[in-house]
Amino acid sequence: MVESATRQCVKAYYRLLTQKLETSPRYLYDQKKSYSLNHIWKKPWKKRNFGIYKIVKPGKVSEENLVPDVINRPPYVGETVLPTNVPQNIEIKNTIQIDKMIQSCKLAKRILDVAGNSIEVGKTTDDIDKLVHKLALDNGAYPSPLHYKGFPKSVCTSVNNVACHGIPDDRPLEDGDIINIDVTVYLNGFHGDCSSTFLVGNVDEKGRKLVQVTKECLYRAIEHCKPGRFFNSLDNSYPGRMLPGMTFTIEPVIAQGSENIVILEDGWTAVMEDTGRAAQFEHTVLITETGVEVLTQC
Repeated sequence: MVESATRQCVKAYYRLLTQKLETSPRYLYDQKKSYSLNHIWKKPWKKRNFGIYKIVKPGKVSEENLVPDVINRPPYVGETVLPTNVPQNIEIKNTIQIDKMIQSCKLAKRILDVAGNSIEVGKTTDDIDKLVHKLALDNGAYPSPLHYKGFPKSVCTSVNNVACHGIPDDRPLEDGDIINIDVTVYLNGFHGDCSSTFLVGNVDEKGRKLVQVTKECLYRAIEHCKPGRFFNSLDNSYPGRMLPGMTFTIEPVIAQGSENIVILEDGWTAVMEDTGRAAQFEHTVLITETGVEVLTQC
């Protein structure tokens, strides 16, 4: 969830895969649109056959989870504004820093795996939030999303037409849903970040294809990474080359129809403007002397 240097890093690769989806998915761009809930839910959209699924609307959000004082917090917790001394370029990490990154990333992946295995019809995304929160604390880590720019929960859960940054609430998961769980933990001064999209019960063919193609985009992009390669070969906006010691996330979001998103009134939840589904997968990677290493895998 924590902002990455390669936000749109699979633009080049999704084009190779769009023919696999009948609805021609487009890469999700960072849109600056904001509407009231009445606008997004009541607008007479041009209907398209995106498959069989329920359109998700925000539910009731429970009180935030508490964090014991003994848990080390990231710098943004308790601050009304984010630090202004954020590095403008990707840091070249030394061996000690990389070792700490590996620890936080492996923990994030273990928590993601447990959360994914817990998914079942009837479970709420709030249940998933409580599970992720507990697992982070039990391992001495802070759940990074909590209080990041005011985010009220410990994990992002994005279901069906929610593209990303969904806030866990009381909506029960339904048969045929797809859900992205985005886990980030802060351990020993470093964030580990990863996400996967999971199938809930019997998902229709179009939903399964969407998830399959999005996952393939992630791994195609990872294969593209190596020392000396320009970032803009993945992302049109980020300058510079990949160098050994750099760590960053790759996190493609693929939509069934339009690339346009709407940020809901909570300031976080990004939903597809045409109410189609979206899927996301994410890994944190390290550029090595010879290629790339995925840190968020066990």
